[in-house]
Amino acid sequence: MSGSAKPRVLHIGDPVEHNHELYNRLATEFDFVRPATDEREREPFMKALKEKKWGDFHAIFRPFWNNGGEMGQWDHELISLLPSSVKVFASAGAGYNWADVDVLADHGILYCNGAAASSEAVADMAIYHIISVFRNLQWSQLAARSCDPDQFLEAHKFATMTACNPRDKILGIVGLGNIGYTIAKKAYACFGMQIHYQDLYRKTPEQESAVGATFHQSLDEMLGVADCIVLAAPFSGETLINAAKLSRFKRGSRLVNIARGGLIDEDALVAALEDGHLFAAGLDVHANEPHVHPRLAGMRQVNVTSHNAGGAIDTRIGFERLAMENIERVLTGKDAITPVNKHLLKVN
Repeated sequence: MSGSAKPRVLHIGDPVEHNHELYNRLATEFDFVRPATDEREREPFMKALKEKKWGDFHAIFRPFWNNGGEMGQWDHELISLLPSSVKVFASAGAGYNWADVDVLADHGILYCNGAAASSEAVADMAIYHIISVFRNLQWSQLAARSCDPDQFLEAHKFATMTACNPRDKILGIVGLGNIGYTIAKKAYACFGMQIHYQDLYRKTPEQESAVGATFHQSLDEMLGVADCIVLAAPFSGETLINAAKLSRFKRGSRLVNIARGGLIDEDALVAALEDGHLFAAGLDVHANEPHVHPRLAGMRQVNVTSHNAGGAIDTRIGFERLAMENIERVLTGKDAITPVNKHLLKVN
C-alpha cells in the first residue's frame, strides 16, 4: 500500500445482499474489484492472476459459501499466483476444507472464516439431532410420512421402547470452539447433560465451570464414556471416525455430525449401526455430498438432513458482515475477529 492509493479488495462472488451500509462505507476506504462470473472459473481465474489483471490487491473477500468458489481448491498452484501484497482472505462459512490454510500461511496470508456467524444456527441443528438420536424420532417421522396405518401403529407402540431422555446423559463434544461451546451451553441448559470434550486447546476454568465441562486429553478416553458424541471439529482432509475409533465408542451410544462429512468413514458407521455397537446417528453432513450414503439413508435410526445446520438467514447476514469486518480490521492494522491460521504465520 503506497502513496494515497486505496488498499484493493478482490471481491469474489455475487454482490452483497444484506449489509449494504457497511459495504458502502468500506468502499470509501478500499477499492473493491469484483471479477465477472466467467472469470472465476479456475483456468480464467489463474490466467488473470498471472497477467495481474486486478493489480496488487491486498485482501480477498468471499461473502457467500455457495458462490465465489468456482475456481475450486485454493491450493499451492493457485495461491502461488497471488500477489505478495495479499494480507488477508476472509470468507463466509465455518468450514475451510476447500482452502489450504497452511499454504496461505506460508505466503503470509491470514485466513478468516465465518464460524462465529453460524454458531447459533449450527448449535440449534446439533440440538435437533441430539434429541432425535435419543428419542429415535427418525423412526416416528418415517412411519408418519408413509401414510401407512400399520407403520404408524408400529412406531407408536414400539419406538418408545427405544427412546430415552437426554437429561443427565454424557455428551462428548469433539472440538469446543465457537460452535462446540455453543452446543455445550445449550445442551447443559436445556437438558442438564454432562458435558465432556476433547480439543487441542483446553478452555479456561471459568468456561468449563459455566457448562460443567470435563476435559479429555485423549479422544479414545472420551469415546468410551460418552452416551452421545457430537463432531464439531474442522476437517483437515483426514477421516477422524473410522472403524477403529467406532469400536472404542460406548456400546449403544450415539453419533451426531454437524461438522464435515469427510470426518466419518460412512461404511464403517453402517457396520457399527447394523451390529448394534452404535444405537443411532444424526448426520447433517455427508462424505459424498450431494449424495447421501444409501444404506444410512435407509436406516430408521439414522436422522439425515441436507447440510442445513448453518442455513439460517441470520447466518447468511452474519457471514457477509463478518467477512467485511475481518478485512477492515486487518487492513487497518487491528487483530482479526476470526483468524484460522494465525498460529501458522511466520510473523503473527
